Amino acid sequence: MTMTASARKKGWSRKQKRLAVIAALGLVLALATTLVLVALRDQIVFFYAPSDVIARNVPAGQAIRLGGLVEADSWVRQDQENSFVVTDGAHSITVHYTGLLPDLFREGQGVVTEGAMGPDGQFTATNVLAKHDENYIPKEVVDALKASGEWREPASK
Repeated sequence: MTMTASARKKGWSRKQKRLAVIAALGLVLALATTLVLVALRDQIVFFYAPSDVIARNVPAGQAIRLGGLVEADSWVRQDQENSFVVTDGAHSITVHYTGLLPDLFREGQGVVTEGAMGPDGQFTATNVLAKHDENYIPKEVVDALKASGEWREPASK
């Protein structure tokens, strides 16, 4: 049985059906992407400087990355219990970490810690990442230090 021209006009052609399916899939993909980006908008940042944590009033228990410089003379170690202060020049946050720190961890150097703020305003780290070479400081830390007027150019070799 063949379709007449008038019967074909009443329904959708294969090409129209295919385009409708592609358009619907594109709409679903765009909606899913939008939902993911809205849900993750605060977590897309690689890390927060202490000033950002204070300005955003990060709630206790929320997992974040805190980055900055380890303040001079702030590191206290007892066995595997470590306490040190991370600063961006404007604000400072005390960090507590249980475990072995990376070999490259030093006072006055850049560090990124993963963990959560406690109800007492101190940060409990689950992971500590130190610089990967002697001249590395994350760009965001440099920008935060420059904004606060605390940036000092690294010494040349």
